Amino acid sequence: MYRKFSFRRLSRYVLLPAVLASSFASAATLHTITPGALTIGSDLTYPPYAYLQGGQPAGFDAEFSRMLASHLKLEPVFLDTRFPDLILGMKARRFDVVASALYVTPERVKQVDFVPYLKTGASFLVLKGSSYLPNDAKDLCGKRVGTIKGASWTPKLKLVAQDYCKSNGKGDIQILEFPTSPETSSALMARAVDVQIEDAAVAQAIPKQTNGRVEVSSTSLLYPIVIGLGVTKGDARLLDALGAALQGAKSSGEYVQLLKKYGLQEPSANDVSMALGVPAK
Repeated sequence: MYRKFSFRRLSRYVLLPAVLASSFASAATLHTITPGALTIGSDLTYPPYAYLQGGQPAGFDAEFSRMLASHLKLEPVFLDTRFPDLILGMKARRFDVVASALYVTPERVKQVDFVPYLKTGASFLVLKGSSYLPNDAKDLCGKRVGTIKGASWTPKLKLVAQDYCKSNGKGDIQILEFPTSPETSSALMARAVDVQIEDAAVAQAIPKQTNGRVEVSSTSLLYPIVIGLGVTKGDARLLDALGAALQGAKSSGEYVQLLKKYGLQEPSANDVSMALGVPAK
C-alpha cells in the first residue's frame, strides 16, 4: 500500500527523514544488473531529452539519470537503444531502468512500473512555408503523418481516422513510422510525409536542426501526457529507491533547477492519476 501511494502517484508523496534514510541505506543492497551501477536504457537520438554530445550522453534524461544515480551512490551506465526496443530490453534485463521520454499510459503501466517526473505533449511540424498548417488531429485526414515508432499518440490518431475522418468521408490518416525522430524529419523534408508529429519539447529544436527547413504548425499542446522512468514490473526495491532519490533531489533543489534549465514542467497529482488510469484521491 505504501509503495503504491508513494511512487505510482509520485507528486503527492511526502517521505519522512527516517524513511528517506532507510531508502538510501537500502540502495547499497539494490540488485542491479551490474553491482554498483545503474544501467540506463535510452534512445540517444532524441534531443533535448537524450542525445550524444561529444560522444557522451546529454540532455534532460541523461542529467536526470545521473542525478538519481548520484543520490543512490551508483555509477550511471547508458546503453543507447532505439525507442521501440527499450521496454523489451528492460524486460530482457539489458538495463535496470528506461530514461528516454517514456510516456506514462495505462497500457504501458501493464508492462512496467513508473516513477513519473515530467509533463509534456505533442506538436505538428510541416515544411517551412507550407500552406498546410495542421493544428488539430482532425486536420490530418487524408494526409501522410510521420512519427517515431512506438509513440503513444499513434493509436489515438488511428481512432481519429476511424471515428472522424472515415465516417465523414475525409480520407484516412496514413501513419508512417520511423526508427528515430531525425529519420522522421528527413522523411518530411523529402516530402515522403506531409506532417511530422513529435514531442513538443523535441519539436521546438527541430527547425534549428534542419536549418529552418521545417516549422511547428500547431499552436497548442496536443495529447498532454506524463513522462516517467520505466522500472521492471514488480521490482519494488528499485522503484522505491528511485522514488526516494527523486524526493531527495527535490528537497535539495537539484530537480527544480534541472526543470528550469530545460523549460520543462513537473506533473501535478491529477496529471499522474490520469496517466496511470487510476482515480485521483
